[in-house]
Amino acid sequence: MNIHIQRLSFPNHILTLPNYSPAPHVILPSFPPPYSTHHSTKLVSKSGFCNSLKRVSKSPTCLKNLGGLVKVRCGGMAQNNENDDDDDGFYMRRCVELARKAIGRTSPNPMVGCVIVKDGKIVGEGFHPKAGQPHGEVFALRDAGDLAENATAYVSLEPCNHYGRTPPCTEALIKAKVKKVVVGMVDPNPIVASKGLDKLRDAGINVTVGVEEELCKRLNEAYIHQMLIGKPFLTLRYSLSVNGNVLDRLGEGVTEAGGYYSQLLQEHDAVILSSTLLIDKLSIPASQEPGAKQPLLITTARNPSPLTRIPALSTEETANVIIFTDKEMDIGDKTAQQGIETVVLDQLNLNAILEYCKRQGFCSVLLDLRGNFGDLEELLKESIEQNLLQKIVMEILPIWGGSDSDNENLQVAIKSLDRGLKVKNLQPIISDKKIVLEGYL
Repeated sequence: MNIHIQRLSFPNHILTLPNYSPAPHVILPSFPPPYSTHHSTKLVSKSGFCNSLKRVSKSPTCLKNLGGLVKVRCGGMAQNNENDDDDDGFYMRRCVELARKAIGRTSPNPMVGCVIVKDGKIVGEGFHPKAGQPHGEVFALRDAGDLAENATAYVSLEPCNHYGRTPPCTEALIKAKVKKVVVGMVDPNPIVASKGLDKLRDAGINVTVGVEEELCKRLNEAYIHQMLIGKPFLTLRYSLSVNGNVLDRLGEGVTEAGGYYSQLLQEHDAVILSSTLLIDKLSIPASQEPGAKQPLLITTARNPSPLTRIPALSTEETANVIIFTDKEMDIGDKTAQQGIETVVLDQLNLNAILEYCKRQGFCSVLLDLRGNFGDLEELLKESIEQNLLQKIVMEILPIWGGSDSDNENLQVAIKSLDRGLKVKNLQPIISDKKIVLEGYL
């Protein structure tokens, strides 16, 4: 009798990918609920190296335990090709788990994880830690050393085949004499786009593509959107009472490490906020995730008075803050030293802000409806009317009440945006004090 048991750990933060209109060289399928590869119990160095983990060789009864993923196989009647496919998925999920260790640090590059397997054992692991540093394949090959020869390399994204700030990963794999490369997805970057796969095949390396493809695409949804659409991936976040009114508050614990809001700040390259948070309340939102790279904070000032002066923040911490305005503003020397600067635009609109973010190499932007929403109302309308919005994160608080008085205009504005939009792939995150819903437009 064959018994096949598989147990996978599930993350607190679930991501799915919306339907895109891809370029001809990229195929994006529909996306079922994701697998989890969020947590790992293994210590990883900041350099991108990972200590090797071993998997026992196949036998009639076999146990595999790796980074929170546990697989048990009993019996020995399954076909070899089924076992191979199952193993490929297992190692690819490990690649994604490794890649996620660099959340918020790789833009404009994607997150990439790599695992080197030989004779049923993991002999090398690595991930891309940040833009400008070697890619995941390089760290994994260094970790494997001479054991990489005739091994199988698993990588969540097609290896690059061009010289950028680092040499091509295809050359590193060929030089290491790996026997086979298993790839999660083709890179949508036009300068890569299957060229890396062709280079590996031309070198006599066996290549398999599309293993856990949906999972690998969800990992880099912002990078994919940037490559295919040419604009940063835009997420809208707001809070509601249980009777459907917009609230200027966050739930208890969500700003702490592990909370959904702290994770959102970690995952996005920039956050657009109301000026009342940054200027009036002098509040600097920050991710509390360990080692998180903080996002750029963006706010707007339309037609400011000549007497308008931005005060210095009442905090010892410096923050990267940009105020987009349509007129010159006086920020003062002390304020400038704290990392606050202004950008004067001919037309102050969301498209111009996103274009600026793109030039900075940002792939993802969060539009956060907090503070006095008046200065965000036009940006919200533009995001809906011009189809600039991809994702919605909505927190429902255990409060029955009306909207905050200062935000009644935004409440009306939201209800007036009747576009018949359909939210896809809606997913809940539930706790005893709140419900958070995520979906895509």
